[in-house]
Amino acid sequence: MRISVATDSLDGVAEHVVKLLRTRGHEVVTHGALNPDERDDWAWASELAARDVSEGRADQAVVCCWTGTGASIAANKVPGVRAALCVDAYTADGARKWNDANVLALSLRLTSEVVLNEILDAWLAGVPSTDATDQANVSHLDTI
Repeated sequence: MRISVATDSLDGVAEHVVKLLRTRGHEVVTHGALNPDERDDWAWASELAARDVSEGRADQAVVCCWTGTGASIAANKVPGVRAALCVDAYTADGARKWNDANVLALSLRLTSEVVLNEILDAWLAGVPSTDATDQANVSHLDTI
């Protein structure tokens, strides 16, 4: 899978996200502080990763900032993106299952390497629900 990763700083697990994804066999595209040729502010970096998903250059994205909130907000401004701020594996699994989330937002402040592994396990194993109600909710997002 091709995964776009953006962060506004190299604090916390920022570089570890890229390493873990590559170790798991994914192709990683980097933005923000991970790419010296780009602006590293959270809004710009997260937008680039989200646009990779919405425009088909990446299957999914991971966006990071100190709290994860700004990265999530920026990514969700891009049409077709459903970014979820996840602080644990249960939330990541639910975001993939019930929300068909395609962008994972992480807090660089709160996410430890152990928790990151658990979140990525759940996120990458997650599949969207086939329940008609869940699918209707996700479809409705495009009309809001």
